[in-house]
Formats: sequence, C-alpha cells, structure tokens
Amino acid sequence: MRVALAGFLHETNTFAPDPADLAAFRAGGGYVPLSRGDAMLAAVEGVNLGIAGAVSAGRDHGWDIVPVLWAGAIPSARVTREAFETIAEEIVSGIRAAGPLDGVFLDLHGAMVTEHLDDGEAELARRVRAAVGSDVPVVAALDLHGNISEDFVAEVDGCAGFRTYPHVDMAETGRRAATLLERIMRGGMRPARAFRQMDYLVPIPFQSTDIAPADALYADLAAIEEADPQVRAASLFMGFPAADIPMCGPCAVVYADSQAAADRAADRIAAAYAAAEDRFDGTTYDAADAVREAAARAARLGRPVVIADTQDNPGAGGVAATTGLLRALVEADARDAAIGLLVDPATAARAHEVGQGSRATFRVGGHPHLPDETPVEIEAVVEALSDGRIIASGPYYGGTAMDLGPAACLRVGGVRIAVASRIAQTADREMFRMVGIAPEAQAILVVKSSTHFRADFAPIAGDILIGIAPGPMPFDPAALPFERLRPGLRLSPNGPAFGGPRAAMSARPGRGGPSASAQDHPNATQQGVTR
Repeated sequence: MRVALAGFLHETNTFAPDPADLAAFRAGGGYVPLSRGDAMLAAVEGVNLGIAGAVSAGRDHGWDIVPVLWAGAIPSARVTREAFETIAEEIVSGIRAAGPLDGVFLDLHGAMVTEHLDDGEAELARRVRAAVGSDVPVVAALDLHGNISEDFVAEVDGCAGFRTYPHVDMAETGRRAATLLERIMRGGMRPARAFRQMDYLVPIPFQSTDIAPADALYADLAAIEEADPQVRAASLFMGFPAADIPMCGPCAVVYADSQAAADRAADRIAAAYAAAEDRFDGTTYDAADAVREAAARAARLGRPVVIADTQDNPGAGGVAATTGLLRALVEADARDAAIGLLVDPATAARAHEVGQGSRATFRVGGHPHLPDETPVEIEAVVEALSDGRIIASGPYYGGTAMDLGPAACLRVGGVRIAVASRIAQTADREMFRMVGIAPEAQAILVVKSSTHFRADFAPIAGDILIGIAPGPMPFDPAALPFERLRPGLRLSPNGPAFGGPRAAMSARPGRGGPSASAQDHPNATQQGVTR
C-alpha cells in the first residue's frame, strides 16, 4: 500500500496575545520543528507524536511510505493566514505529486483556528480530499483537546483521538489511526460514523485522565471497542475551551462497521460524559495561598510539592513569562523553591554576559501585551548557565530534542528561577536540570504547565496544587469573554450557559482569569488536587 503521511498541528487560544506565524512552526516550540520528506522520518523517529506511531505502524504493515511534511507550533493565538496557506499548500501539493496513492494519513490537532478560518483541520481535510478524490481513504490522528466539527468528520474516513492527558499516548494514537487506515485500505469498506456534541466545558487541569472522572471516561473507550467487534474507533474529545468559535467544546466520534453500532457507541460516550458533570471538581489556590500550602505540605511529606501555574501554561496559549507566582515565592521568602521555565531572552542574555557566580540586578518576566504584567526587579546570583539544548526524555515529550536557547538559573534567597530564551511547556524535569536545578531536591516546584507536567513530575511529587495567578489562559472557561459559541453550551460544569446570564467572574480581553482562593472559587471543594 502506498500511503502519504503529513502533519500540521496547532492548538489555538483565540484570546492569547501572540499568533503562530511561519517562524513558530519552523521552531516547533516543544514539537519537532518543521521537516519534510526523509528528514521528517528521521526527525520523528522514536518521538511521542502521532506521526511517529503512524510511521512505525506503516513499516509493520509494509507500506510504501511517502513522507510529505510535518509541522507543529506551540499553542498560541490564531495561526496567521500566511502560515496556514503556505504549509497547507505544501502538504496538498506534496500529496498530489506523490502519484497514485492507496491512502493518506494526517497527524492533526483538531483545535486550529486561523486568521481567516474557524476550522483549520476541516479546510485542510477538504483540500486533501479534493486532491486524492473520493476513492482514496483519509484517516487522522487527533488531540484529546480537539474542537472537532461535523464538517471535519464528514471529510475523513476515520480518526482516533488521544486517550491520555498528559498525552503520553500520542505515538500510540498514531499507531491506532494507521491500523484503522490499513483495515480500510485492505477491506475496501468505509466505516459508518457517528458524531455527538456535548453540553459543557471543563477547566483544563480537571480534564486530566490521571484523576476522576476523566480516568473512567477514557478507560471506557477501550471497553466499548472490546465489547463490540463492529466498533473500529471510539473517541472522546474534551475540546479546547479557549476558542471563541461555534464548534468549541466536547464531542464523541465513533467509526464502526454499521451505523447502528456507531450510534450505540457514540450515545454511550455522550451519556457517560453527561453523567460525570458533578464530578469535574477540585480546589484551586491563589498565588500566595498556593506557596503557603505547598511549603506546609512539603515539610509534612518530605517530598516536592508541585504548583501548576495553569493560567500561564504555554501548552494552552500562555506566554511562560507572567510573574504572579514568582512574586509570591520571593515575598514568602520560600526555601528550596524553583520556578520555570520563564521565557525571557533579555534576562538570559544578561546572565550569560555577567557570568556564572556573579550577582547582578535583573528585570525578570512580564509581557507587554498583558495588562499589569510587568517584570520583577530582583538582585540575584547567576548559579548556572546553559545553551538550552536538551533531550526531553520524560513520558510526555518522549525523547524530543529541544533548543530552548541561552538559559540560566538565577537564585534569590531560597528561590531558583529557570530562565530560557525560547518557549516550551515545562513538562519535563530536564528543563530544570539543564540549569543545575535538581527537581527531586526542591520543596516547592512551580511549573508553567496545567497537566502535561504530571507525566514526569508526579512520580517525585508529594502533592500537586493548582495555582491561580494572572495569565492569558483563565482556569475557568466562564471567565473568558466569549462572543461566538453555540447557544446553550455551559461554560463550566454546572456553570452558566452561553447566551444566558454571564458568570459573576469575567476576564478583560487579553488578561487571565481572576485570582480566586480555594474557598472563593465556585468549583472549590475541600479536597486538594492530588496525585
């Protein structure tokens, strides 16, 4: 079987300050940088990405693989028109130039919004379908956070979504999708499909499949496939909530040998999601409370306590430069504490200029497009310097080579700050180790991440807390100034519906959500978010 492989990934936060241009895709930002042809195959070898799993499965199936192009950029504001059109055209042209094909595999995200399109994936799939015709099957691997549209589902012959968050199964999902494509190509039959949209959004940290109720929802997908041999692929997409588009939100997508089997499975997934609404709950802490609580728990447990700086998560459109939790650490005179990665090229350059062991004044962090987000002025010791080149070997990145640019560790009293020049979500312990910080030796670890950090940090953590400090990705979707959602979609579990009375808490455009303590947050309970 001759199969073309291509990938184009972006998770779009339509409220974020910085767009994804061509430079962002060339850099990768935690993904493999833009690559083509045989260089693409070499770049993704052994990496935790859907395209890598598809390559591996294709070799096992004996495919004649035609590698076209793979590109991914760190989540941010909309993809620029130039970036989308340039990359999409190269993918479609490469598929056309491949000659006769038996199938096409696409590695996509599912939540791409561009400057000119609400649904980047549906448009790409439409163009690919026009290029190969109706007789060539097209199958996609997709992110659990995809805002999947019925238009997209109509253009492809099958898809499979991640079943873990942290996404430790990206390569495995690519393998599952490739196996579905192999079955379609060999059997010659297109599966029936069922699509169901659900009615409420969930805050990103509470979507983790390491905790209830998402753990059971995703475990049930494999059970559905095992119970009914007609079901070929069952997926639950939680949706990416920071997208002001009509298709934003969760959905179930099922492919099966019969329409009845597809409908039964999709209805079961939708019903389970509806029944879980009351259980999507947990505690959050404002910055000062998070630091105090983390220090107390670390002293009691004798292990690091991790604070997720969820509202500045670059994996969801954050800038990895906000300073709320840094200020809280310094003001509390925290001991054995580390925070990272703060993306600040000027500070990293100054640290390299003054040299390791030097003491100097620095203006750290801040972002010009976020109101009131100004740098923190500190006198700090430069404890370590790095070129920022690492192999992120933890379960999430899965061996991805990264170039984070000049990096440094600055120490202020008992607080260490890991500063880098290029953005990536702090989901791997190597991001601290590269500047001489041993994560296991810290009492408090603040990470610029919402959930993916759990894959590598949970094994060393005594506890995990969700910190709420100002940033461009509000914890609570109800805090976002939506204008274009589908009417009736609830903005949080048991929360206000779009089109009805708005939530009491609201965010100004371009700013993160409110700083709410655990007792103030409408979803708060007395149970901490633990691992």
